[in-house]
Parts: sequence; C-alpha cells; structure tokens
Amino acid sequence: MNTRGLLAVAVRRLTDAGVESPRVDAELLLAHVLDVPRTRLLTLDEVGDEAAARFAALLDLRTGRVPLQHLTGRAPFRHLELAVGPGVFVPRPETELLVEWALERLAGRPAPVVVDLGAGSGAIALSIAHEHPGGRVLAVERDAGAIEWTRHNAASRAAAGDRPVEVLAGDMTSPRLLTELDGAVDLVVSNPPYVPDGARVPREVADHDPPLALWGGPDGLDVVRGLLRTAARLLRPGGHLGIEHADQQGSALPTLVRGHGGFDDVADHPDLAGRPRFTTARRAAG
Repeated sequence: MNTRGLLAVAVRRLTDAGVESPRVDAELLLAHVLDVPRTRLLTLDEVGDEAAARFAALLDLRTGRVPLQHLTGRAPFRHLELAVGPGVFVPRPETELLVEWALERLAGRPAPVVVDLGAGSGAIALSIAHEHPGGRVLAVERDAGAIEWTRHNAASRAAAGDRPVEVLAGDMTSPRLLTELDGAVDLVVSNPPYVPDGARVPREVADHDPPLALWGGPDGLDVVRGLLRTAARLLRPGGHLGIEHADQQGSALPTLVRGHGGFDDVADHPDLAGRPRFTTARRAAG
C-alpha cells in the first residue's frame, strides 16, 4: 500500500476520534510497525500487506483512545526511552523541565542524595541518575503495578551502564519512610497525584493511567500535604524540593508550601507553554 495514502487515512481517522496530535501519532505508529525511525517514512513508498494490517489494528486501538505509548511500549523522556504500559503513568514532556531544574540544583555536588517520591516509570529518578552519575538516587513507588515498571526500567538503565537507582516500595506520606535518611537528602523531587477529584481529563488518562497516580482529593493537594511532611524530614538544611502540579495550582501549591513553615525560597515555574507547572523550595535552617 502507498505510504502517503495510508498515513492520510490514519490522520483523518485520528482527527475524527479527537486525538490531539493525529499526524505525529500516525507516523509514530507506522514507524513502530515497520521498526524504522520516523524520519525514514519520508523515503518509503510502499508498505507491505502484513505491516499495513498490523498498522490498521493499532490504529483501531488508538482511535479508541488507548495511549500511543501503550501501543508502542515506549515513552521518550529527555535522553532516555522508557518501557511503559498498562498500570503505570505515562511520563509527559512537561516533567522534563522539573528534571532540568533539579539537575541545576545538583550541579557542583559530586555525590548528592536524591529521592524521587512517586516514581512511576522512573522517568525523573532515572534521568537524574543518567545525567548526574555521581549521585545516589532512590525511587519510591506505592502502587504494586507501577513499581514493576520502575524496577524494569531501573534494571535496563543499570544494564546500560548508569549508576543503579535504588527502587523502594513505600508511601510518600508515611512518617516511617526512609527514616535512616532524615536530614541527609540533598534533593526531593516528585510528580505526585494532583488531579482534583471529579476533574475532567482526557480518555487516555481517565481510562488508562493508574488512579493512584492521578487523584489527589477535593483540591488535588491531599497527597502533597503528606509529601511536604516527608520532604521536610528528609532534606538537609538548604536542600531543595521540587513538586509538579496542575495548571490551576500555580498559586495554591506555593501557598501550601509557605504555610508549612519549614521551607523558604518558594517559587513557581511555568512550562514551555507558559502554564504554571511546578513549585520549588529550599529547606529552611533550624
């Protein structure tokens, strides 16, 4: 079948289904089926019948709003490609900015201790370990399904030569979590569940991302309140905290962090689209 025609039909179907990026998704699905880079599609004239049939089957699933990353089994994140699928939150590009901020805080520290609370696929923890190889990085995940993906990706990155990330099963709000590191952590970072209960989210999120990674109570900040207590306990004076949040929490979360009393230098940061995206703070002395 003609590649251009095949993609044109796919784009129309994805557009009609309400997929936000129909052209990109169609090309990535076809590249996945053919096991070629997306750019290689520009030079391909024909697609064999067997490949076209597999593409059509995946296209049916995508028009049903199964996440693209579940169909390809991979999610790119900064310099890594992570395995993802049912049971784990798919990492988003906007979270890469939180990692960039974190790495800037770690610059010049040869052996920092970093804790990622609610690690999911391991995107944040594994990126920090990859780009700041001298650090000790711990990834904490509560969800029994999600932590299997954390462990899988951590093992893959260790096999590729990165310093191993320590993966622990635990609740980020527990007062018993990592008590041996109280006052010794340089950076706590988290993309916690922050979606307010009852909020409307895309079908890919509502139907496929695990509930424990999404819902954060009436205002979306219930889990974050417990996270703040944990972070304040773990961080050394002068240590840093970074928390991703929903668009509408750009004022509420900084206010919550200030109200805790254990942090200073509280600031909020936008994503590349200018939307409020993550809050940062420094552990106050004393």
